[in-house]
Order: sequence, then structure tokens, then C-alpha cells
Amino acid sequence: MTDRIFLTAAAASRVAAIAEKQGKPAVLRLAVDGGGCAGFTYRFELGEVEDGDIVAEGQGAQLVVDPISIDLIEGSAVDFVENLGGKSFQVTNPNAQSGCGCGASFSI
Repeated sequence: MTDRIFLTAAAASRVAAIAEKQGKPAVLRLAVDGGGCAGFTYRFELGEVEDGDIVAEGQGAQLVVDPISIDLIEGSAVDFVENLGGKSFQVTNPNAQSGCGCGASFSI
């Protein structure tokens, strides 16, 4: 368990459900790529824990972040939100100076 990144109960439950349907491990990989309307974008995918990854665990699921991306999202929480706009994983990033309306990109 780490205090560098966090996985909420709602996100852990959703990761576990998706992984079960796809027959994959309940491991959500969060990475940061350059681009998007604000400078950086979040990328989510099911994966596996790799050497050097920062790992957060919660309710049978894991959130993993590579050592390069963690510098941009350290202290972040990943949640799964359902609202009128749809269903999505969302990152609450204390390092972000601004973001875009879709919530998928941010600037530092």
C-alpha cells in the first residue's frame, strides 16, 4: 500500500467488475501522456504490475503508475463516477494547475 496514489472504493469495484468480464487481473494502469487540450492526458488500461511501478490497493483491485508518470500525479485519487455526463474514471490531481472540461487532460 502506498500513500503516493489512491484508489477509491467505487473505482476498485469497477476495476474488479471490468477485469472479471475480460478475464484479466484487477489491475488498473494509470499513465500520463503528453497532449490533450491542456498539455497532459490521463491514460487508463487494464494491465499487470511491472517492476518499478507504484502500487495502491483497495478492495481486491490495484492501481499502478509507472515511475515517470508518478511525478505528475503524486497524491492523486482515482474515482469512478456515474452522472448525467456518463460513466468514467476520474483523477483528482493536487498537482494540476488547470484542466479541461472533459477531465481527461491537465496542465502543471
